Amino acid sequence: MIGRLVGRLAAKHPPQVVVDVAGVGYEVDVPMSTFFNLPTTGETVTLHTHLAVREDAHVLYGFGSVEERAAFRRLIRISGVGARTALALLSGLSVVELAQAVAVQDSARLTKVPGIGKKTAERLLLELKGKLAEPLPGTAGAPAGAGADILNALVALGYSEKEALAAVKGLPPAVALADGIRAALKALAKS
Repeated sequence: MIGRLVGRLAAKHPPQVVVDVAGVGYEVDVPMSTFFNLPTTGETVTLHTHLAVREDAHVLYGFGSVEERAAFRRLIRISGVGARTALALLSGLSVVELAQAVAVQDSARLTKVPGIGKKTAERLLLELKGKLAEPLPGTAGAPAGAGADILNALVALGYSEKEALAAVKGLPPAVALADGIRAALKALAKS
């Protein structure tokens, strides 16, 4: 299994790149999120990879982060979701955005990605629920589960998940649960 490539970026042709590692050029398919963050041709690049062995081809997929590769691997395990669909999702949404969409079960966010229809989006949300654990924005460094608890408290009070998520985004890092709920309620009252 090829888990990582470190070499000179020889060519960039979206969505494929060629990485020269000790004289061997590896063709690697990458999501657009990784493609846009690549250095210029000729510079050193590191890609975390996933090798897919099929009957008719061996295809190498590359990612700028371990988290992105883990999300890709999780996506391709879902029935009906192939590598191309997973790449499209990771090209249209960051791992954090995908995790947020799954957390609030927002199928509309997923259907904005080209190639993702309503049924596929609903299947993705069902299959990924509880499996993509990314912190909510504004809660990095908060006590474990505090951002999710604040979000759940707001939903229980009758706010929509979208309103609650917007309120949680504005919270300072490391906010206590009670203080976070109070601050979120104040923000919601102003809007």
